[in-house]
This record gives sequence, C-alpha cells and structure tokens, in this order.
Amino acid sequence: MDKIAVLIPCYNEEKTIGKVVRDAQKALPDAVIYVYNNNSTDRTAELAQAAGAVVRQEYLQGKGNVIRRMFREIDAQCYIMVDGDDTYPLEDAPKMVDLVLHHNSDMVVGDRLSSTYFTENKRPFHNFGNSLVRASINRVFGCHVKDIMTGYRAFSYDFVKTFPVLSRGFEIETEMTIHAVYNNMQIDNVVIGYRDRPEGSTSKLSTFSDGFRVLGTIFNLTRNYKPFPFFGTLSLVLAVIAVLFFIPVFADYLHTGLVAKFPTLIVCGFVMMAAIQSFFSGLILSNLERNNRREFEVQRNLLHAQGSRKDES
Repeated sequence: MDKIAVLIPCYNEEKTIGKVVRDAQKALPDAVIYVYNNNSTDRTAELAQAAGAVVRQEYLQGKGNVIRRMFREIDAQCYIMVDGDDTYPLEDAPKMVDLVLHHNSDMVVGDRLSSTYFTENKRPFHNFGNSLVRASINRVFGCHVKDIMTGYRAFSYDFVKTFPVLSRGFEIETEMTIHAVYNNMQIDNVVIGYRDRPEGSTSKLSTFSDGFRVLGTIFNLTRNYKPFPFFGTLSLVLAVIAVLFFIPVFADYLHTGLVAKFPTLIVCGFVMMAAIQSFFSGLILSNLERNNRREFEVQRNLLHAQGSRKDES
C-alpha cells in the first residue's frame, strides 16, 4: 500500500502534464504519481512517463470512468486527486495530506471559489453554475462544502474504497460530495489558488450539457438519499393541487346540491390518491435508506480494519 498516491486523470493534456507531474514530485516527494490516460490523441502519456509518473490506461471515455479505475486499482493511506491541466497549484497538497493522515479527514476539498476562481476563470456560465450547485447541495443536504465542483481533493482509504462510482463524466465531483455528506464522513475545506488554463490548452467541460448532467445528478441523488423529504414534498404539492381544484366543485355542490363538473371531481380524486401513494412511498423508502446506512457503517468498519492490516504489512 502506498502512503500517498497522486491521481491525475488526463485527456489530451500534453501542454501541461509534464509540469503537473514535476510540481507533484516537488510538493510531495514521498508520493507515487499515477497518470491515467483516457484515450488521448496527443503525447500526454509519453510526456507523463518521461516526467516520472506511473502511466496507466482507461479506455472507457469519461472522467467518472477514469476515477472508477483509479479507485479500484490503487491502495493508499491518502489519495490526492488533481487535474492535469495545471489550473491547481500543488503547494497546498501537503496541508491536504496532513488533514487526511493526522486529523481523520475523509475528504479534503480544494476550495477555489474562496480565492481566485471568479477572477481567473473567463467563462461566466461556469462561475454561475458553480455557485448554483454549491448553494443547492448545501441547502438540500444541510452541509457547508465550499466548492462542490473542484477537481482538487484529498481522500482517505475508507472514502475511496466505499465510494460507488456511478457517474461517467464530470458530474463525478458532485457525486463524491454527496456521498461524503450523506454518510457523515469528515469533510474539510482548504482554500487553494486557481489559475486559468495556459494558452493553447482547452477545457473538456461543456458548459450546458455537463451542467444539465450535474443538475440531473443532484436530482437523482436527492431522491435516492433523502426519499422522505423528496416524496413528501411531491405528496404535498399533489394534495394542494387536488384541494384547490376540488374547492369550487364542492362549493357548487353546497349551493345547488348538484355536481356539475364530474371530470374535475374524478381527476381530483386520482391526484389525491397519487399524493397519498407518494407519501407512503417516501416512508417505505426512508426505512430502506436507514437500513442501508446501518449496513454501510458495518462495511466501513470491516474495510477500515482491512486497510489497517494492509498498512502494517
């Protein structure tokens, strides 16, 4: 088992990957640096290997697929994940490692949004999207994570080996954050610098398609991780709609003794039945979710003991 593993997912980053590897070696001389090449069509893999990194391949396209491979193959006491585009200075990496190794942190978030991100990043929709996603997750899940979408993080062995990677693309960072928050893992924030990509280096992130994917991930994970608030809210909305449309029908009945709008009455009945069904679905799924959390804690304890034995050997 490595003490520190630096994980760098890469796709066509030949202009910056050599510098990122050398910066990682300088900041963390005891670390093993892994570059996972994701079907690059340039010299990314060649330059990473020449700089001293261990180069491996992931043939399924997408950042989520690369991270799944990394987490599956590498065992370490502490993992540092950083992008290969040289937008994240690695001077703060030792501080992030220290939080994982000596202060029980499960995930350390490299917080760009509290430093230079909004002045360095030249894409205004990215700025807006980052703020929107951060506000949404902190509100829904009751947490205080400073930067949801950052690609610069540190992880414990427990986090990496219990994190089920479901995403294939850039929504993976959102999924990581919600996994840590939901499972009551220790999350720390470290303010980091941020610099825009150097000239000639292009972002692989699509503002709108990847943005909608991230919002869809938040929606799906909220439904899965907080089923009673999700379905309870849906139940309340349906019940209110049913009552609002029923009131005029009932008022006419009191006034005339006749039901003049049978179709409306029937629809109101079905909508109210849907509201009741949604409410009880939320209750049932909430009990299942609570049992899943108990099982997760048991599995995490077993995994922690397994990691301790690997470290001793």
